[in-house]
Amino acid sequence: MTHDIAVERQRRWRLLLGGAAGDLGALGEDDQRRDSALTGLYGGGDPVDAGGKRGAGLGGSSPVLHRWLGDVRTYFPSSVVQVMQKDAVERLGLRRLLLEPELLSSVEPDVSLVGTLVSLSRAIPERTRETARAVVRKVVEDIERKLADRLLAAVHGAIDRSRRTSRPRLSDVDWNRTIRKNLRHYQPDQRTVIVQDLVGNSRRSRQASLRDVILLVDQSGSMAESVVYSAVLGASLASLKAVDTKLVVFDTEVVDLTEQLKDPVDLLFATQLGGGTDINRAVAYGQSLVRRPTDTVVVLISDLYEGGVARELQRRVRELVQSGVTVVVLLALSDSGTPAYDHELAAKLSELGAPAFACTPDRFPDLLATALRREDVAAWAEQSGIPVGR
Repeated sequence: MTHDIAVERQRRWRLLLGGAAGDLGALGEDDQRRDSALTGLYGGGDPVDAGGKRGAGLGGSSPVLHRWLGDVRTYFPSSVVQVMQKDAVERLGLRRLLLEPELLSSVEPDVSLVGTLVSLSRAIPERTRETARAVVRKVVEDIERKLADRLLAAVHGAIDRSRRTSRPRLSDVDWNRTIRKNLRHYQPDQRTVIVQDLVGNSRRSRQASLRDVILLVDQSGSMAESVVYSAVLGASLASLKAVDTKLVVFDTEVVDLTEQLKDPVDLLFATQLGGGTDINRAVAYGQSLVRRPTDTVVVLISDLYEGGVARELQRRVRELVQSGVTVVVLLALSDSGTPAYDHELAAKLSELGAPAFACTPDRFPDLLATALRREDVAAWAEQSGIPVGR
């Protein structure tokens, strides 16, 4: 082992152990700031409190926390900053401090923080609301920038394919596609293409939406990230005339937020994270929205911990599938991996024809396009390396 490697390893152990490191050596100025930030959050040889937990050094002081957030952003990469902020909220009881505008303005925004702000929305004081909305909007715009174009392109592609017809009216002929399809009939001596097959679009698409998408989103506390992504992606879908999008959130109550889809920030602050879950009631409401079953996709986003009547839920899902509705169950719509979920209920819904699996936001466009084309969603998931609930 070279001297440099040994020194670096000792340095890392010193940062890891904090004040309990003993005589592992002194730290440089930057590492002292890193050590101070880590000790403030995770402790480092401090006395234990009355509950047996090691003490942390941030206390309840907003100025101290403000400086701590500045040090964290300066001395740690963004991915680590987000983890430490999340840990700070959970370990140090900083929910109250997150309501202070000067603190919010110094926080590195991420989806987890948005979930926290939305869950606290009813308690946010007037002087902090605009700052909170600005933080939420920054994250929403970041998600839109990453995913909106992909989602719209995928949906447009699926819709365009579904509305093509081989017997279009003359004004509806897609001449570029028609020529490409008939190139095999090119006559060299006449230098022309003999058109045997026309390709065009159904006139119906100009008059009304071609597909209905109903998003049923569980707003219990464990689904916070999924609620955020659902709101942003739902708002993007709502901008398409070819798709009629409904968004419904639920816990033990069901709230239709379709009218809020114009602004995902307003939509998020209209949700109320936390509480119990009555999935059956939500699916019953979604069932009442179905107008044309074979042109409808219902996406249920829930970890399936049912507080209502599971047997009734299964009956409703069976009825939807048998009527021609494409039903997909997302155990999560987030980057946090597959959550804890009701495996037994997921397996039963999958057997009924409503495949249940977790999906990351970047894969949602392809998933929805597959569903809109009425292709096998379970097969798509398996081919994408996504385990379906069994």
